[in-house]
Formats: sequence, C-alpha cells, structure tokens
Amino acid sequence: MVGFKAAFLNETTKLLKKKKILAAAVLSVLAVMIGQVAVTAIKHGFGLRVVGSTEFPLVVLSIFIYTILPLFATFVAIDMFNGEFSSNTMKITLTRPVTRFGVYSAKVLTLALFIAANLLFVMMFSFVAGLLFNPSSASWLGIVRIVLAYSSSFLPVFVFSLLVVWFCNLLRGGLSVFFLSILVFVGFKFLDIVLSHYSSFFITSMFDWYTLWISEKINVFKILRQLLILLGSGIMFFTAGFYLFDRKDI
Repeated sequence: MVGFKAAFLNETTKLLKKKKILAAAVLSVLAVMIGQVAVTAIKHGFGLRVVGSTEFPLVVLSIFIYTILPLFATFVAIDMFNGEFSSNTMKITLTRPVTRFGVYSAKVLTLALFIAANLLFVMMFSFVAGLLFNPSSASWLGIVRIVLAYSSSFLPVFVFSLLVVWFCNLLRGGLSVFFLSILVFVGFKFLDIVLSHYSSFFITSMFDWYTLWISEKINVFKILRQLLILLGSGIMFFTAGFYLFDRKDI
C-alpha cells in the first residue's frame, strides 16, 4: 500500500507539471465564456431567455463531454503510457519498490482524478457564470440536477479512457493510439445512429447517461442496465490493459 501511495503521488505530480492540464483548463474556460456570451447575446438581441442559471451548466456539459473532456483524457492517457515508454522514463518508474499492478493502478487512478477534477472545474465555473448573468432563475432543485448530471458523467468518460489505456498498451506509437481512439469514437457514434437498437452497448452513446438521472421520470431499470454495462466494460478494459502492460519488455 505504501508503494502504491508513492506511485500515485508520483503520477499526480507528473500530471500537474504537464502543460496539457493548463490547456484543458483554458479551453474549458473559453468554452464556458463563449457559451455564456452567445446566450446573453440571444437574450438581449431577441428578448429570449434561452437557459437559466442552473440550466446553462447542463448545456455546457452536453458539449463539453463530447469534445474537450474525452480529447484531453486521451492525451493524458497517451502521455502516461506511450510517452513514458518512448522517452524510457518508464524504466525509472518500474525500478521503484512497487509492483507493476501498483504502477498501472496508480496511473489509471490519476487519469480518473483528472477527469473528475475537470468535470468539477467546469461545473463550478459554468454555474458561477450562469448565476452572474441570470441570478433570478437559480433554484436548489436546479443545483441538485447540476451535481447529479456532472457526477454521473464521470463513469462513461472514465470507461472510454480505460479503452484508450488498452490501446496505449496495445500500440507503441502515441500518434497511432490517438487516431485509433478518434476512429473508434466516431465509429461508435456512427453505429449508434445506424444500430440505434443496440446503442446501449456503445460506450460513447452513454456519454449522455446523465440525462437519465435528471429527467422528470427516472427510469431506474435503464440506469441500472447501463451501469452494469459500463462497469463490465470498464473491468474488461482495465484487465486487458494491465495484461498487456505486465507483458511489456522495458
């Protein structure tokens, strides 16, 4: 356990030093600001209230979860695995008194931390932005819906990132992993449209899983079914990724 804690702290420290963290934060802020400017322009230009203060974060989430978040989660996963293998820094990591499973788990947990922190940052910033421009529409029920939406959005993106981690250990080149991840993402979205009856089995189709949690009539059976699919997929991707990671020659 001590070795795992040290490995996790090491991975977190390395992640905080990467410029991609700052880039993700800047792009997130820009996306929220552009969205708020557009909403304000429509309100004052046409006299229409498009969204309220507690609805605006949900609009941001619907775009953020399909663009910036999975993109930077992919970048971080590639840096953690392919980047360290190509720069030979993985040797230093594995010479420490911690098992390969401990190193692999620490990297995955750090990736999960990045996704959760990014969601929390965007949630808070978008809520504050919405509150500043439209404070009269705020409500406690709306805040609960925001927290539920952003919290439930973590698992689908994390499972997709585990798929990327598997690609990272399957292929040597980070560029190959990036393009394969993009191809799979687009492919899943295409299959989601063509084979809509089987959309529950495509990870990207569950990026809007949060809508089930905040709908007026909560479908408990559908939420549970998709939760089991996500958990099963996550376990398989995690196990497959570790199997390849454990067999790699350093």
